[in-house]
Order: sequence, then structure tokens, then C-alpha cells
Amino acid sequence: MKCDLFDLTGKVAMVTGGTRGLGEAAAKALAKAGAAVAICGRSQGDMERVSGDLHARGCSVKGFELDVLSREKIRRGVDQVIEHFGKIDILINNAGVNHRVPTLEFSEEQWDRVLDTNLKGYFLVAQAVVPQMLERGYGKVVNMGSIFGTVALPMQLAYACSKGGVNQLTKVMALEWAKQGVRVNAIGPTYFETELVTQIRRDRERFEFINERTPMGRWGYPSEIEGIVIFLSAPASDFITGQIIYIDGGWTAW
Repeated sequence: MKCDLFDLTGKVAMVTGGTRGLGEAAAKALAKAGAAVAICGRSQGDMERVSGDLHARGCSVKGFELDVLSREKIRRGVDQVIEHFGKIDILINNAGVNHRVPTLEFSEEQWDRVLDTNLKGYFLVAQAVVPQMLERGYGKVVNMGSIFGTVALPMQLAYACSKGGVNQLTKVMALEWAKQGVRVNAIGPTYFETELVTQIRRDRERFEFINERTPMGRWGYPSEIEGIVIFLSAPASDFITGQIIYIDGGWTAW
């Protein structure tokens, strides 16, 4: 007997920052589960690369230019996604940046860029996408948080503040939309082996610190985030909302 709990056939997913790192992993996971996927980002080359890979596997996917720093560009991108696919059932808010700088050296421009991308961007994208979910009485919003929404390390000031904000944004949205069929949850990853953290991995001292600090003794692999993305996007999680689920090798269990 077929189990539909994790089947996303007929669903349309939109992934911001879907061309690299964990966003790319999320987009591929959703496509594997049967969803049509709108891959949103700013790099045309990366969109074509990810879309081409999924097309080759027989997936329904298309790239869309979207800049989360601009309300106008967000609205235009979301309209294009809906025009092409007809709807958006699943939103993965993932676009993000970081500046690793000591607090007293952090510039106002760097602060604004991190908070505007990682927190305000999630808010603006949700504002553009969720109304059509509410009209249909169903939707899933998955916000990409971080262990730094709960724990702290030096030189993570703006990033940690933005991810702490994502946790609260997730809870408030979940409460507001629960009775209208839209579930909102967040994923809190630790360090994963992606090209975005290559510099950190080359720093032997920091690399070893992360391994030692993680109970499982290693970094995460991008493929290991696929299960939680599918779960929170699928019918299996229909009675879960307002939660932050950490995928961190045990980091936050200390």
C-alpha cells in the first residue's frame, strides 16, 4: 500500500536562495519527493545549473530571479512563479548572508545587510506568498534558522540576532495562520559542508573546535537536511506548527 505522508506530488514549492548550499539541497529534496520547484536566486548561472540538474532527473523545475532585499522584486518574482505554476503550496525561506566580524568592528552597513537579508527578507517573502495559501486554506512555510538562533559564538553578532529573530517570526506567523491551514516551522542547522563555509573549513583551529563541540564529532552533510525539509513540507507534519527543529549533531543538547 502506497504511503502518501511524504509524497509531494501535485505540490508547488518555492525556495529562496535555492541555488547554493542548503537551499540547493532543499530544492533537490523537494523535487525528489515529487514537488514542482521554483528555484529563486540572483545568479542566473547557478539557477540554470541547479535547474538543469533536476530537469535531467525528470523533475518539474524552473529558475526565477528574486532579490529578497527589494519588496518590488519579491512581488514580481512571486507573481512570475504563480503565473508559471499556478500556485505556491510550500515556501522555503532560505536566502541568507553573514559577516564574521567582532562586535566593535561591525559596520552599520554590514549589520543592515545581514538583518535585511536574513530576517526582513523572510518577512517580505512571506507577505507576498502566504495570502494565496490562506485563500486556499493550506500551505507550508519553512524558515531556515540556525543553531545561532539559540546559542552564541564570538563574531556572530548580526547573524545570531537575525536567526533569533527568525525563531520568533516563525512562532508569531504560526499562531496567526494556524486556523487557516498554513503551518509555519523552522529548521535550525549547525555547520554543514557546503561551499559557503569553505574558508572556515580551511581554518584548522575552527574546524577542530566545531568537531569537538558537536557531540557527533563532525559537520553535517547537505544530504542530511533533505529528510527534515521533506517532513516539514509534507502531510506527515500537518499537526506541527510554530516549532524550531534543530539538525545539529547534538550541539544544542549541551
